[in-house]
Amino acid sequence: MKSLPFHTHPDLLVGLEQADDAGVYRLSPELALIQTVDFFTPIVNDPYKFGQIAAANALSDVYAMGGRPLTALNIACFPLRTTPPEVLKDILRGGMDKVHEAGALLVGGHSVEDPELKYGLAVTGVVHPDKVFTKAGAQVGDVLILTKPLGTGIIATALKGRLASKEAEAAAIEVMSRLNRAAAEALERLLVHAVTDITGFGLLGHGMEMAAASKVELTIYASRAPVLSWAREYAAMGLIPGGSKANLRFCEKHLHVDPGVSPVDVDLLSDAQTSGGLLIAVAPPHDEILLTRLRNAGVMDAAPIGEVTDTGKGRIRVEP
Repeated sequence: MKSLPFHTHPDLLVGLEQADDAGVYRLSPELALIQTVDFFTPIVNDPYKFGQIAAANALSDVYAMGGRPLTALNIACFPLRTTPPEVLKDILRGGMDKVHEAGALLVGGHSVEDPELKYGLAVTGVVHPDKVFTKAGAQVGDVLILTKPLGTGIIATALKGRLASKEAEAAAIEVMSRLNRAAAEALERLLVHAVTDITGFGLLGHGMEMAAASKVELTIYASRAPVLSWAREYAAMGLIPGGSKANLRFCEKHLHVDPGVSPVDVDLLSDAQTSGGLLIAVAPPHDEILLTRLRNAGVMDAAPIGEVTDTGKGRIRVEP
């Protein structure tokens, strides 16, 4: 869309020119509206669980902006002639249950007949205009905390090849269908400078967006990043999604990888995620408070994976 004209407005707090996780529009001095949309093709075989994952993924953008989801609209593309209607019903039921778990309301939607099945949500949320989180704002000295393990894209690729174990599939589904609600609520009243959620561009891609928007350099320690154990095994087998390879190519010009970091670790850091965790830049000593809050809220995978080490033009250093 870079060739199209952008329209600005004094109340448009986050718009197209900032390329953030969602748009934010100020309604009053005390209230701003968050708007986001996301949908995709199935990544698991169970239609109900696919609905849950797609909904959690769409809701995540509201949490990444520091907001609370209010309403959601279904977006469904469905091959009616080749797929039983019960499949669509289960997908919609999964999405509805996840929306309700988030404390929001499903208020409608739109469907079209399509050769390829797709599902997702358009979500509206609210946030105080002075409490919006964006990708920009990370400062030198901030600690980087990731709230979910990496590797769901690699496991999804193994599933397509019928090489993933039932345990690996269950673990990936649990991660992808888990809301980022608890993680977002743990940020309240802490010195948080930047937040984004990790999805299709992987940790390196979304981290680079944060670094570029904040004009800083990030250092990520590969050994500290939480990873689903099966994903490491499958990555070593070469089961890397095409999207993950594209992520690495995109980042290469602004990426320095220490020779001591294994290629498998680089593949995991660039793995294209679905409904991944939040990446949070938080000032010490609030990082310790945040980690305690996250663990008390049941976000047990959360880990400090690096820090903001310098000003710059959006580079990432990967250390062992």
